[in-house]
Amino acid sequence: MPGPKPPVTAELVWAEELRFGVTSARIATVVDGASNAGPSPVQMLVIGLAACMAMDVVDIIRKGRHPLTAFRTTIVAERKPEVPHRLTKASLHFHVHGQVPEAVVERAIALSRDKYC
Repeated sequence: MPGPKPPVTAELVWAEELRFGVTSARIATVVDGASNAGPSPVQMLVIGLAACMAMDVVDIIRKGRHPLTAFRTTIVAERKPEVPHRLTKASLHFHVHGQVPEAVVERAIALSRDKYC
């Protein structure tokens, strides 16, 4: 049995304006408040949520040996109109293709939402 996962670490180095270089493990990217050179922090948060759930759902379906042939996730995250423009709601849609029973998909989504992500 594998041991506990190490903590996730990241370093952000200010470049200019609201742009930062980011490194985490072996990954390097840019975060940009203006969304020009890279995603904004809020975009990264939304992408991270969608990616976390998408990977969980695919992993759970595949571990159940169901014939998944294609998968796509879309997310729409709403923000407060006034400052601070925090996220208020996120709606995810999972498009599953293959001979996967609906109950399996619903269980995978619930596990991801309630337990893993």
